[in-house]
Amino acid sequence: MTQKQRFLTGLQPSGERLHVGNYFGALKPFIDLSQQYESFLMVADYHALTSVRDGAALRHNTLEVLKDYIAAGTDPAQVIIFKQSEVPEHTELAWVFECLVSVPFLMMSHAYKDKIANGKEATAGLFNYPMLMAADILLYDIDVVPVGEDQRQHLEYTREAAAKFNNAYGTTFKEPKEKIMASVAIVPGTDGRKMSKSYGNTVPLFGTKDELAKAVMSIVTDSSGDRPEHVYAIHKLVRTEEELAPLYEANRGKYKNLKDALVEDLDALLAPMRERRAMITDDMAREVLIRGSERAREVASKKMKEVREKIGISF
Repeated sequence: MTQKQRFLTGLQPSGERLHVGNYFGALKPFIDLSQQYESFLMVADYHALTSVRDGAALRHNTLEVLKDYIAAGTDPAQVIIFKQSEVPEHTELAWVFECLVSVPFLMMSHAYKDKIANGKEATAGLFNYPMLMAADILLYDIDVVPVGEDQRQHLEYTREAAAKFNNAYGTTFKEPKEKIMASVAIVPGTDGRKMSKSYGNTVPLFGTKDELAKAVMSIVTDSSGDRPEHVYAIHKLVRTEEELAPLYEANRGKYKNLKDALVEDLDALLAPMRERRAMITDDMAREVLIRGSERAREVASKKMKEVREKIGISF
C-alpha cells in the first residue's frame, strides 16, 4: 500500500477575526486536499508572539481559531490538529537552523521588510520567523505546503534550511514543495489589494449577514466599466464564471445589484459554518488540541532524535 504524502498548513491565533481571504486562500484548499494526504493543521501560537503580548488573549485566541478550523470543515478524526507550543521540538530545531543560515540571507525576507515598512517593531523573533517556519514544516517530513503566490519565498527559505543541514550533516530533511492554487492565490479585499487584516479591507468569515453586507457594500468600484472587477473577483470564488455570466450581463453597470447578489451568495455559503461554530465549546476545542498535539509530538520527537544524533548533542 502506497503511503500518503504529508501536507501541512496553519494559522496564527492573533485574535483577528478570520476573513474570506483566509478561507479561500488557505482553509478551503487545505480542507479540499486533506483527504488526499496525511494532513497536519497547526495552531501557530509561538508565531503569534510577534504580535500578541497578552497571555489571556493568546489562550482565548487559540481556542477561537481552532473552532474556526472545525467550523470551516476540518475533521479532527482525519487531520492531526495541534498546537505549536505543545511540540517543543519546533523551537529547538529553529535554533539549529539559525546556526546554519546567515543574517544577510534572513534580511532578504520580503515579509519581514514589508512588516517593518508598515510600522511593525523589528524584533529578533520577527526577523528569525522564517527559521521557525522551516522547523514547523521540516519536523514532519512534509511533502506539500499550500501557500499564496506572495508566500512562495517562505518555502524557499525552508528548502534552504533543509539543504544547509543536509550538506553539513548528511541527508536528513526532505525539501517540501509549495502548492499554489492559482485561481485563489491572492484574494482581493474591499480596496482591491490583497485581503488582509493589516489593511483593514476584509470580509468577515463568520460575520453576521449584516456584517457581510456592510463589507461587500464598501468594495471599491470603477465607474468606467460595465463590471465591478473587485466584486467579480470575490464572486467567482463562490460561483463558477459560467453561472455568473448571465447575472453580470443582465446587471451591466448596476453595481449595487451585483453587490447584493454577492452578499446573498456569500451568506448561503457561510451561514452553515456560523451555525457549526456556535455549537463548538471551549472544552471540545481543548480536547481536540490535546489529542492532536500528542500525535504531532510522536512524529516530531523521532525526527528531532535523529537531528540531535547528527549534530552531536546526544550520546
